[in-house]
Amino acid sequence: MPDVLVLYYSRGGSVAALARQVARGIGEVPGMQARLRTVPPVAPVTEAAAPPVPEEGAPYASRADLDECVALALGSPTRFGNMAAPMKHFIDSLGAEWASGTLVGKPAAVFTATATQHGGQESTLLTMMLPLLHHGMLVLGIPFTEAALNSTRTGGTPYGASHVAGAGDDPTLSDDEKNLARFLGKRLAETARKLQA
Repeated sequence: MPDVLVLYYSRGGSVAALARQVARGIGEVPGMQARLRTVPPVAPVTEAAAPPVPEEGAPYASRADLDECVALALGSPTRFGNMAAPMKHFIDSLGAEWASGTLVGKPAAVFTATATQHGGQESTLLTMMLPLLHHGMLVLGIPFTEAALNSTRTGGTPYGASHVAGAGDDPTLSDDEKNLARFLGKRLAETARKLQA
């Protein structure tokens, strides 16, 4: 069964919660399945290497995951209007995949979380799309025909799914955030299935 790679970095749990909803939407498409993966944290000074397998949650992504997937959903928390350093570090290491065209022609989507409503969700989603475009991917968003996008008072943008965690960093998704993340996963998987045909 074709895999849609849901690749994310999450520190407080919000992006992981979105990833699970995106994966749920992927699983709603007949013949498609989600492959959840994460990236290791980075630090300015390396004292010890990250364990080869995370203590909990999704395993770390490998180059094979990118090669084997038929689509990619990329998620990261917002850091000053951009993706977090661990995700950027992982993407920056994909020179060989860029040169060989590993991701060319595959559909992609992005998702994020912030502490505040105006914490840079849209700029983060847009900047996450740029390397995907350089890799030749077909970037999808959420159309306004999806009703929750017009009514949400929490997360959700036309550029991708999102969550507003609040000052307490609450990873609990609102109903709109769940529905939009699930819709994004379903749309991504449906598009990949059409392209595979």
